[in-house]
Amino acid sequence: MVKKRRAFICGIKGKNLTYKEKSFLKKYKPWGIILFSRNIISIKQVSKLVNNIKKIFKDDKYPILIDEEGGRVSRLRTLIDNSIFTSEYFGNLYKTNKKKFYLYYEIYVKQICYLLDILGININTVPVLDIKRLNYHKIIGDRSFSSDPRKVSKIGDICINLYNKYRIATIIKHIPGHGLSKVDSHKKTPFINKSLNYLIKRDFFPFKNKKSLFAMTAHVVFTKIDPHNSVTHSKKVINLIRKKIGFKNIIISDDISMKALNKSISENTRRAFVAGCNLVLHCNGDYKEMVLVAKNSPFINKFISKKTSQFKDIIS
Repeated sequence: MVKKRRAFICGIKGKNLTYKEKSFLKKYKPWGIILFSRNIISIKQVSKLVNNIKKIFKDDKYPILIDEEGGRVSRLRTLIDNSIFTSEYFGNLYKTNKKKFYLYYEIYVKQICYLLDILGININTVPVLDIKRLNYHKIIGDRSFSSDPRKVSKIGDICINLYNKYRIATIIKHIPGHGLSKVDSHKKTPFINKSLNYLIKRDFFPFKNKKSLFAMTAHVVFTKIDPHNSVTHSKKVINLIRKKIGFKNIIISDDISMKALNKSISENTRRAFVAGCNLVLHCNGDYKEMVLVAKNSPFINKFISKKTSQFKDIIS
């Protein structure tokens, strides 16, 4: 039963489930599993891995995630070459030739969804709705559709609708906006000093009124809103995401092991839930860390169960 699962998502270490990982999944029952390049060699191998995970939960719609943006963030590169298909590529195409954009983008999304379906993957962590900025850290860069918030929002809607059309759920990121970061949140904590009024009109704008069932937090500190906590650990910002941005579905933390969060894995996990995240994400497959995340994650509640049912309707 879904309600017996715990409110976290984790990665696994290699190409196949180890005995220890199988035991972990059976004991702690994560809500979902995320795959990375380290888990992928061939279609046959990934399909077998995913089937083995789903068999443990006796659920052919068990959430299996991947981070397949195209461009430099491509976990499927051993299976398909998406290196030219950055968000920036499609954003530029949208700007110069909308007719060609709609044709190319649907073909692109359809083919990605077809491959994900073959592999048994049912959630992709797209679209990136962060605004492209010059003279800021390249961690976003060509992962953004545009420097224009309205274009980012519009293409984001198209992305979500297309993925849902082809029965793959989406995760908008990095809510409420990562484009102003001057450092890589994988390594350091970004601090953003813009006013709330500025952010609402620009960086937060693309995240409004999105029909994605999932959103992933930004590990950034908005000093004019909450100077002490990153979004993932901030009740104030999560409350703003709910009320001012209006996102009513499942909020997932970005990877809880990233260096932007400077507490222990256990503390990072607990603080994310206290702040209002619904699910916590842990990516690196480190078994000891996974156990700490699991032990500090509650069982999923009625809200998550309801949204999980909606997710299963999308992928059916």
